[in-house]
Amino acid sequence: MALNYIWVAFFLIAFLVALAKLIFLGDTEIFKVIIEGLFDSSKIAVMDIALPLAGVMTFFLGLLNIAERIGAINVIARVIGPFFNKLFPEVPEDHPANGQMIMNFSANMLGLDNAATPFGLKAMQSLQELNPQKDTASNAQIMFLVLHTSGLTIIPLSIMAQRAILGAQDPSDVFIPCLIGTYVTTVVSVIIVAFKQKLNLLNATVLGWLGGITAFLALALWYLSGLPKEAIEQVSKVVGNVLLFSIIVSFLAGAVVKKIDIFDTFIEGAKAGFETSVRIIPYLVGMLVAIGAFRNAGAMDYLVGGLKYLFSLTGVNTDFTDALPVALMKPLSGSGARALMIDAMKQFGPDSFIGRLVCIFQGSADTTFYIVALYFGSVGIKKTRYAIVAGLVADFVGVLAGIALGYLFFH
Repeated sequence: MALNYIWVAFFLIAFLVALAKLIFLGDTEIFKVIIEGLFDSSKIAVMDIALPLAGVMTFFLGLLNIAERIGAINVIARVIGPFFNKLFPEVPEDHPANGQMIMNFSANMLGLDNAATPFGLKAMQSLQELNPQKDTASNAQIMFLVLHTSGLTIIPLSIMAQRAILGAQDPSDVFIPCLIGTYVTTVVSVIIVAFKQKLNLLNATVLGWLGGITAFLALALWYLSGLPKEAIEQVSKVVGNVLLFSIIVSFLAGAVVKKIDIFDTFIEGAKAGFETSVRIIPYLVGMLVAIGAFRNAGAMDYLVGGLKYLFSLTGVNTDFTDALPVALMKPLSGSGARALMIDAMKQFGPDSFIGRLVCIFQGSADTTFYIVALYFGSVGIKKTRYAIVAGLVADFVGVLAGIALGYLFFH
């Protein structure tokens, strides 16, 4: 499914919904709201996302250039290579993309979003070098992107912090279901893309790595579940930041040992950070404006209302439906989903079933459309093939897992 069709669909649906409101409900302000939203979304895409990202990109891409010069990326690639070769057979074993992808995934797992994005964009650029069709996503790029949209995070620190701000008695009580939900989404992402690409996952290497990761997460959960919330937040902050700064210092120390021109090497790589940030602005503006129009027209509200009605016809418990706006918004807009999560906790209470369920939804996946626009846009990919469909299917599984976990832990 190409981005252009999705982009047009958002605008078309928004127009039809707004027109219906004007004709049948006499809402004379609806088009004004949409137009004002277009300007706001355009500003947010540039001022709140692209420009702040430029500084982070500049630093970390400069750092990555140092890492490549001293051979650190190749070392990481060799360590992770056996596993990644099964998921990314098109990528050579010693290619830097392997190390860049694992650094991206590691930063995401630690909740270091700002650090993860430069690593991910650099990995996508490296994968683009191997891509024979420059305007069409390769199998490796699709696998990487869909895994990224699964949003695997060990501890959802920002969610717990927001719960604490809103007065939750135990802000960390959602971290276990959040972790389970995002892990389920990640595994499903691997299975979906592997099936589409005809990859064999039933081998000792893949099963060994997945089993090891599962065991590590289980031990981490066991340890953290016995700590008070303040200690959990403290462990997350210390471990994440110490690891990140250790990586920076180790790269610089390696550059001293290798006797390379450190600062010039940094500047050489850093130049690409600003260039990449500028290149993605049109893609971000286009996608975020379309999503904003869809939301401001009220299409999301109608979609949620329709789903509530359909679920009520089945006779199943429909207590979860008030949390659906967050689940539906998450693939479209991370900030929009976060706003809806906060609004739900304010309305129902942070310790209510809905208040906790929206947090699980927020922590169980990532913003599929934003990531597609950001990562594919950074390398000029226009034909996304099945990447968006696979990402949305994984998101849907994450929603189902979130509902099940919400009922299991909190209902």
